[in-house]
Amino acid sequence: MSIVRKLASKKQRALEILIRLKRLYPEAPCTLNYATPVQLLVATILSAQCTDERVNQVTPELFRRFPDAVAIANADSAELEAIIRPTGFYRNKAKNIQAACRMLVQEYGGKVPARMEHLLKLPGVARKTANVVLAHAYDIHVGVTVDTHVKRLTYRLGLTKHTDPLHIERDLMRLLPQEEWENWSIRLIYHGRAICKARNPACDACVLADLCPSANLSSPPLQELPSALPTQTHAH
Repeated sequence: MSIVRKLASKKQRALEILIRLKRLYPEAPCTLNYATPVQLLVATILSAQCTDERVNQVTPELFRRFPDAVAIANADSAELEAIIRPTGFYRNKAKNIQAACRMLVQEYGGKVPARMEHLLKLPGVARKTANVVLAHAYDIHVGVTVDTHVKRLTYRLGLTKHTDPLHIERDLMRLLPQEEWENWSIRLIYHGRAICKARNPACDACVLADLCPSANLSSPPLQELPSALPTQTHAH
């Protein structure tokens, strides 16, 4: 273990990791395509158990047919299901999206609320989705988005001992300045896709290796964890 890795506190390491990630990925936009907060909300719900790339293949036709909350709320459910079918779990997703948009129309004038507690009332919306929407639609940071990449890398980097997203989010909120919460998530997602992959992390090519207690391990440290990671990918 290097001196840097041994001596640095978790907070110091987290900040240094963020600095290096910003340098490595200076441009790190949300990888879901959308034009409005409603469309971002819908795309994020669709991204559960599905890649952003697949979602982006579906949403152009979806938003052409149903561009806003009113249109989605009044859509024919069978047509909605048919369009989003490639994203998987399409019946449940269509049900949640339509119910969420109906609530937006009835309670929020068709607009996406900019408060966490209001977003969490919407069908199909948990903290991850709410964090993505608040950060990218409104530049409001009330939490840290924890997707599968953030979950895996935060554990490998030794910044949490937890495997459930809520505890990981709380750990990261203590380690990082609030204005950097989404910067952390989006860049860690990029790094998870490019370098620190689930099965074969490229430690020899990783700019974070000297800060990572899991670097150069012969097997990924999450393989033996009781809480297995799902297979979906997500970024915002």
